Formats: sequence, C-alpha cells, structure tokens
Amino acid sequence: MGALAGALPSILLALLLTSTPEALGANPGLVARITDKGLEYAAQEGLLALQSELLRITLPDFTGDVRIPHAGRGSYEFRSLNIHSCELRHSALRPVPSQGLSLSISDSFIRVQGRWKVRKSFLKLQGSFDVSVKGISISVNLLLGSESSGRPTVTASSCSSDIDDVEVDMSGDLGWLLNLFHNQIESKFQKVLKSRICEMIQKSVSSDLQPYLQTLPVTTDIDSFADIDYSLVEAPWATAQMLEVMFKGEIFHRNHRSPVTLLAPVINLPEEHNKMVYFAVSDYVFNTASLVYHEEGYLNFSITDDMIPPDSNIRLTTKSFRPFVPRLARLYPNMNLELQGSVPSAPLLNFSPGNLSVNPYMEIDAFVLLPSSSKEPVFRLTVVRFRAFANAVPFSPHAFLPTHHLDNSSRSQLKYYFPERAFLLALTPNLPMPFATFSCNTLSSFFSAFTTKVLCSCLHVYLFNACISHYVSLGYCEEKCRQIFVYLLCSLSVFDPGRLHFPCFFAL
Repeated sequence: MGALAGALPSILLALLLTSTPEALGANPGLVARITDKGLEYAAQEGLLALQSELLRITLPDFTGDVRIPHAGRGSYEFRSLNIHSCELRHSALRPVPSQGLSLSISDSFIRVQGRWKVRKSFLKLQGSFDVSVKGISISVNLLLGSESSGRPTVTASSCSSDIDDVEVDMSGDLGWLLNLFHNQIESKFQKVLKSRICEMIQKSVSSDLQPYLQTLPVTTDIDSFADIDYSLVEAPWATAQMLEVMFKGEIFHRNHRSPVTLLAPVINLPEEHNKMVYFAVSDYVFNTASLVYHEEGYLNFSITDDMIPPDSNIRLTTKSFRPFVPRLARLYPNMNLELQGSVPSAPLLNFSPGNLSVNPYMEIDAFVLLPSSSKEPVFRLTVVRFRAFANAVPFSPHAFLPTHHLDNSSRSQLKYYFPERAFLLALTPNLPMPFATFSCNTLSSFFSAFTTKVLCSCLHVYLFNACISHYVSLGYCEEKCRQIFVYLLCSLSVFDPGRLHFPCFFAL
C-alpha cells in the first residue's frame, strides 16, 4: 500500500516546478494554468504509471495476534508482501479552491502474495498466502504552498480510505486449519490495511515528496552563459476549475547575476478553462533576456560578401552598388563591403493587446575592405526610433516576406534558404507611421533617394528579426537574421521598393 502514496510524486511533479531564492509576491513573468481537464488527463496518466509501479513494490510486514481454536491466542506475522497483480479502475485529480488538489482512487483491486507465520508457545506454523483486496477507495487532499526560496510545499491535509472486501487463501503447515477461521484473519487483514493506507500516504508526503521538492534545482541552463529562474513567486492558486502556478521567469547571466530594475507587468489570463493547459509569458522574460544577451554582445552582427549566395546578382561589393551609389564605386573600385551592427543599449519589448513593440537604438556601420586588409568606414546608419508590431501567430520563415512580389525563381530561392521551420511572428497588416527613423552620416551624399529607400527597407526587416526573433528562438536566430538580410540584398532587383510592406520615414 505504500506504493499508492509513492504515486503522488509522479502525478504532482509536473505541476509543481521550483527555483531560486527571491521574495514572494512579485508579479510573475510566466504563468501556467492547468484546468480540471488537464488535471483529469494527468490523473489518467498517473494511474497508468502507478499501476505499473505497484508491481515493483514490496509492502511492509505487519504482525498481530489471533485466537486459534482449541489452542487459545497466538501471534501471527505476514511478511514478504508483494503485489502480484492490480487493477486501478478510477482516479480523479481535482482542484480544491484556495487549498490545492484532491486526489482520489476508487473501485480498485490488488492481489498480494507473501509468507505467513503463526506462533503459540512451542507451536510454530508457517507457509504462503494469497490475498485479494477488493473495492479499494482512497481520498487525500493536498495543501499546496510555497516557501521563501520559491519552492513549493505540499501537505496531506486530510485522508480517508475504505476496503470493501478481503479474501485470504493460506497454504503450508496446517494451512487448511487456518483456512477454517479465515474470516477472522480476513477481518484482521482488512482492518490493518485500512488503517495503514492513510498512515503510509501521510508519511510518503511528509517524508518523501516534500523533502524531494526541496532538492529540485533552482535554475535551468539556457546556453553557455544564460540561465532562467523559474521559482514560484507565490503559492499555487486553485479555483473550482483550474490550478494556476506563477513563476518568476527571469533570465540572468550565470557568472555574475545582478539585480534587475525591470518590473514584471500584471498578467491577466482570460477567464476560460476549455483547454487542458494555458501558458502566458510577459515581456519581462524577453527584456531580462535582452539585458543578458546585450551584455554578452549577441545583439551585434557583421555581414560580409561571403555570406551571400554565390548565384546572387547582387554582391556586397562596391561594384554591385554602382547603380545605387556611383561615388562609392568610383572611390573604391571592385572592393568588398562589410556591414557591422551594434546596439548601444539593450532593446526592450512592450506587449499590448494584439501587438508588441520595441524601441532599440542601433548603429549600422559600413566599411570598405581595402587590399591592405584594413577597413575604411564609409557611412553609418543610426536607428533613432524603431517600432515593430507583430501578432503571435504560427508562421514559417519562408512565408515571412510578401512573396507575391517575387518571380518563380526567387520564390524557390526563398524556400531553399528558409526551410519549413515555424516560428511565432507575423507583422500586423496596418503598421503605424513612422515605422522607423534613421539618421545617416559620413559620405551620406553617396546615397540617392532610391538607394536610401531600398537599403532602409531591408534594414526594417533585418532589425525586426534581430530585435524580436532573437528572443523567440534563442540559439539559432542570430544566423537566421543574417540569412534574412542576405536574402533581401540578393532580391533587391525583384522587389518593387515602392510597394514594400514596410512603410517608414527616413531622416538623412
């Protein structure tokens, strides 16, 4: 029966996640809502796990005394109790408002085999037995809380159990004699098991589950330098239809964690519980990530000609830019260019209903790569204002661009460089004006109005991905953003700059 209590961790651990020391009560960055439907599914899966786990459990021995006919009272011992088979027919895991969870198992059956021994003075009898326990019902309420470290606590606040029937079949020395008064043995067995069930559950929760929760890791690695803190900011909150778990959701630098001055906004989930699980993320998570990755230099980038596909009509060279920037080609004939982007301060996101916005400050420096291997700066584009608006909808990378402006060859090229790998970003149809403001210095006279429009339109797409997609898909977005920019450079000849879906205002 101790195995019944042992199933509690397997059912609850998916619902109770923990992490690092912080003061409780702050707004969460992450919220998980598990509805009654989700808990019902967890109970079904937990029941299957418990049923297989029971077969590997040895139940504790128990002893007592029994009246032997014509011999008086004697002592008995049941030991080596192994569950031979079991059938758990029904289970339920429900939220209890303002408390936690209620776990119940009903109409269940187990068959136990083991050894028995009876002593009466000099008389000693022993053998094996087979016991069938029918109609097992267990109900336990679990009070969920949290401690100052941000880890959850769990207490079995109440427990009840019942057994409908016990059948015992004994074999061995004079086993036939003991079977003559099996009703007395069965009654004893049923009484002992019924009293032990809740005792073992209480012990399992307090001695096994709760100590185990206190040993769970407090952070999880994201990559080589960033971790995420997903400690509880308050105790899990239960209503009649759902259980909500609030996590801190702070991303920090592993080697030197510093206090974050950003405040997490209030997360208001819709009042619905039709799905099994709901998950909400606030801009606090992305903004703490932005601080860390900006400090590490991950928001900077460099683009050179060798990143452009070899069959492209446009290269990142002064010769390719001759139609747009004639003076640049005259001063530096047949030389490669390099674009270097840097973000002086970490860009911060802001979520609002249906949209997100970001206001970074970014500098794009262009260099001519001289034969002497030195770099000659030729111009700088400074993003002094940038607002990107997006809806969080499933989207594939090759569908990110308005492909109806591309010919068949370009569409094929686009899908070649962007395989079907979904991410969750799409521009809203109607972007506010101005979308971005740029300033340009150093050899700004190189640029014609046409060139400026084309280049800055490319920058809009790149910056959107650099500032937004990086936080959505950490780990591969930096290279993906480079590819997006490279593709746009390769496709300037097929885009109609006047019809690009990235309206903007430019100040040179």
